Amino acid sequence: MSARVVAIYGPTASGKSATAVALAHLIGGEIVSADSMQVYRGLEHITNQPSDAEREGIPHHLVGYVDPFSAYDVAQFARDAHAAIDGILERGNVPIVAGGSGLYLRAALIELTFPPQIDGEIRERIQQDVEALGPAAAHAMLANRDPAAAARIAPTDTRRVVRALELVEQGASLVPVETDELWGNAMRHPTRLFALEIDRAIVHDRINARTPRLLDEGGIAEIETLLADPRPLSHTAARAHGLDDVRAYSDGQISRAECEQRLATRTRQFAKRQDTWRRRLEHAELVDANRDATAVAADIAQRLQD
Repeated sequence: MSARVVAIYGPTASGKSATAVALAHLIGGEIVSADSMQVYRGLEHITNQPSDAEREGIPHHLVGYVDPFSAYDVAQFARDAHAAIDGILERGNVPIVAGGSGLYLRAALIELTFPPQIDGEIRERIQQDVEALGPAAAHAMLANRDPAAAARIAPTDTRRVVRALELVEQGASLVPVETDELWGNAMRHPTRLFALEIDRAIVHDRINARTPRLLDEGGIAEIETLLADPRPLSHTAARAHGLDDVRAYSDGQISRAECEQRLATRTRQFAKRQDTWRRRLEHAELVDANRDATAVAADIAQRLQD
C-alpha cells in the first residue's frame, strides 16, 4: 500500500464510522476521529460517539477527551491529530482519519496556518459591540474593515463576524485560512482520501431513525447535566447540535416531539453542508456508500492495493 495514511470523509449517518472500523480490521489500522464535536467528554450520546461495542477492539483516538468547559479549537485539534497519526505510524499501523467535519479532517492531514490567538479582553469587547449593533450593522462594519472576509460570511453568522473582527483588530484576516492552503493537495504524509457518496434520502431516513435513540439513550440527560454546571461551556462545545433543543425542552418551552424534530432538522441541514464540503475535496476518491459498511471497506481496501 503506497499511502501511509487513509482518510474517510462523509456526511453524518453515511456509515463512515462503521466503514472505518471494518477497514481497520482489513489493513491493520487505528482510527483518528476528525469530528469537531465528538472530541468532547460528557457529550457521548448526543454527538453519537462510537460505543465500545461499535469500536470492535479497534483503537480510537481523539474521541471524548476534551473538557467541554475548556477552550479548544481547530489549531489545538491539529496538533493532537498530528501527534496521534505520527504515533500510529511509529507503531507500524495505518492511521485511518475518519470524520465529517471538513475543516478538522483537513487540519489532521495537512499543515495549516492558523490565525493568531485573540486576547480575551479584545474578544469580550468585540462580542459586546456586535451584540449591541445587531447582525446587519456588525456585518456592515466588517465589510468596511475587511471586505474579503465579509464576502465569505453571511450577515446572520455572528460567530464568524466576531471572529473576523477580532482578527482585523490584530492586523490579520480570516481569508488566508480559506485559500489554496486548505484546498490544496499537500499532505503531511502520503495519503489516500476517500469520500462516501450516499443517497440523501437514505441519510435523512437514518437521521430521523437515530435522533430519538440519541435523545432517549442519554442525550437529554447528559446535556441537562452539563447545563446544570455553573461553569459556562466553551465557545465551541456550546455549538453542539441538540444543546439548544434540549435546553428548550428542559425549560418547558417545547415538547419532547418538537425537541426531536428540531434536532433531526438541524442534523439533516448539517449533512447537506457536509456534502458541500465533499464536493470541494477535489482529490478525493468517490466511493459508493449505498451498501453495507463491510462492502464499502472491502472496496477501499482493494483500491489501496492498486
